[in-house]
Amino acid sequence: MPSTSRRPLLQAALLVAACSALAFPGLSHAQAWPARPIKLVVPFPPGGGTDVAARIIGDRLSARLGQPVIIDNKPGASTAIGVVMVSAAEPDGYTLLFSGSSSYTVNPAVRSKLGYDPFKQLSPIAMVARTSLVLVTSATGPYKTLKDILAKAKAEPGTLTYATFGSGSAPHLAGELLADAAGVKLSAIPYKGSAEADIGVVRADVALGIDTMAAVNPLVQSGKLRALAVVSEKRSTYMPTVPAYGELQLSSALLDGWYAVAAPAGIAPAVRDQLLRALTAVMAESEVRKKLQQQSMEPAMLGPQALRDVMDSEITRYRALVARANIRLD
Repeated sequence: MPSTSRRPLLQAALLVAACSALAFPGLSHAQAWPARPIKLVVPFPPGGGTDVAARIIGDRLSARLGQPVIIDNKPGASTAIGVVMVSAAEPDGYTLLFSGSSSYTVNPAVRSKLGYDPFKQLSPIAMVARTSLVLVTSATGPYKTLKDILAKAKAEPGTLTYATFGSGSAPHLAGELLADAAGVKLSAIPYKGSAEADIGVVRADVALGIDTMAAVNPLVQSGKLRALAVVSEKRSTYMPTVPAYGELQLSSALLDGWYAVAAPAGIAPAVRDQLLRALTAVMAESEVRKKLQQQSMEPAMLGPQALRDVMDSEITRYRALVARANIRLD
């Protein structure tokens, strides 16, 4: 037992510790985090590019943090269901969002009734990879080039269909921007997610698909889809024989694709920083980078402020494009 002379010192030390915990709650929270499994919400169905990337990164994040990282697929409403779920969660670091640029910039730029504000209700943690969208058609269909598609659209306005993941999704905006740049009219057909949309294109239920390279490249390589164009300024190293928008005079229709992790707004800075350190370490692993590149994704680590800057820049550009083209996706 402590001696009588030491008891006041012990009591004083306990008082200081208690006061520190009250004054710096984030510090004690960070020291305890993570103490239980982490939910990584993916607002897309299983099997698409976003889901695959989340599982590659989530698996190694779990090893780094010493807690299970559970992938929770919450598709619907052009990703809004999953994003709203995260934005309404406790900002304790146990519910995180893993999604593509559509959730962070495309949806907010084109939909007035979104149900969430990523700039107010989410705290960006890190961008982890970039990808390009690709225009594809059925390998058994009549269209050999994008020129063929656009010629059909000009000859029969509104009859040529393309697959989207729902109103306001990245493929939806990409299709509208393409139509505006090419001076044609296209009809959007909504699907529940990437996998279903791509199947619809393979079956030629729709004439055109617009999806991430990660999602369509395996189908292109297996001979089920034909790639018509990459939505980028220059050709991609992952599809070097496919023309890019830049060389097709379609630069005004460019739409960037990327994946990022975010938390509910209000997450403790210490927890955010610990999560960022873990993600940075994961993204430096050669095996993780290799697996992402095998999915036609380019690892690209950006921290919270750099990611916020990208979001600010993109939403400004997309809103201007939407206003100029008079696009309404609600």
